Amino acid sequence: MSTLTLFTPSGVVAAAKPLRLAQQRLAKLGFEVMLDEAALARHQRFGGDDDTRLAALHRVAKQSPSIAMATRGGYGLTRLLDRIDWKAIATSVERGTRWVGHSDFSVLQLGLLAHARGTTWAGPMACFDFGREAGEHGEKALPAVDEVTRDCFVEAMSGELEAVGFRTEAGFDGLDVKGLLWGGNLCMVSSLLGTPHWPRIKGGVLFLEDVNEHPYRIERSLLQLQQAGVLDAQKAVVLGAFTDFRKSPLDRGYSLKTMVAQLRSVTRTPILTGLPFGHVPTKVTLPVGARVQLVVQARDVLIGW
Repeated sequence: MSTLTLFTPSGVVAAAKPLRLAQQRLAKLGFEVMLDEAALARHQRFGGDDDTRLAALHRVAKQSPSIAMATRGGYGLTRLLDRIDWKAIATSVERGTRWVGHSDFSVLQLGLLAHARGTTWAGPMACFDFGREAGEHGEKALPAVDEVTRDCFVEAMSGELEAVGFRTEAGFDGLDVKGLLWGGNLCMVSSLLGTPHWPRIKGGVLFLEDVNEHPYRIERSLLQLQQAGVLDAQKAVVLGAFTDFRKSPLDRGYSLKTMVAQLRSVTRTPILTGLPFGHVPTKVTLPVGARVQLVVQARDVLIGW
């Protein structure tokens, strides 16, 4: 049986119930679930003060469970980057630990690529993906646990998942590229530029998502990456979900679609949309730091590793 530890590296877990639900549901999937001793710690908006969260991160690395899943995202890991024992994280990966999360967790995954390499997994987190009640987030038909998210995660953790597929826009038929898969939350990715924790990856497949960011803010971050030479250095850029922003009367036709069109006009790198990943109920699980092949046939995209 795979051991799965839930820990809190970023924002505070505001209520214990979602975490308890996640424990129960993950256990029913066959995992031996353990809760880190500081998973419910509180300090301001964080899941414990910086020392508490850093200690939790290193404790989990030392224990090296089969799976280390973040309870939630939010903000907080950036505070820890200069103090993380990257060798300890890398050693746990070598021992077989699969670190899983998204959102704020992206900076840990990219920091590992910058300092030590090693594959982690962009995927679900305990509270949002396994701890919600049915019908939350304003969608009456929303199940408590999304089947695609659940099944993709289970297959990835067992080693059975070898590829994910999705549909994109027309115009990319025949695209076939190979490279290192990296990325995550756009805000967190761009925040690492110019720091020691930035992974200098060329010829990669960069995937991105974000939440609560208006398209103009998304464009600004993407142009920052372009102007820094990051986008042109990739084989492909794959955009996931960009959700929960408020439209403005000033937009007057400006949208996510027009933003992507503008971005495509300034980079030679193919920019694909449609990846089921981000702050959404349905998400695939992706191996950050693995060599992948991205193939497009008509509008069908397959990312395999």
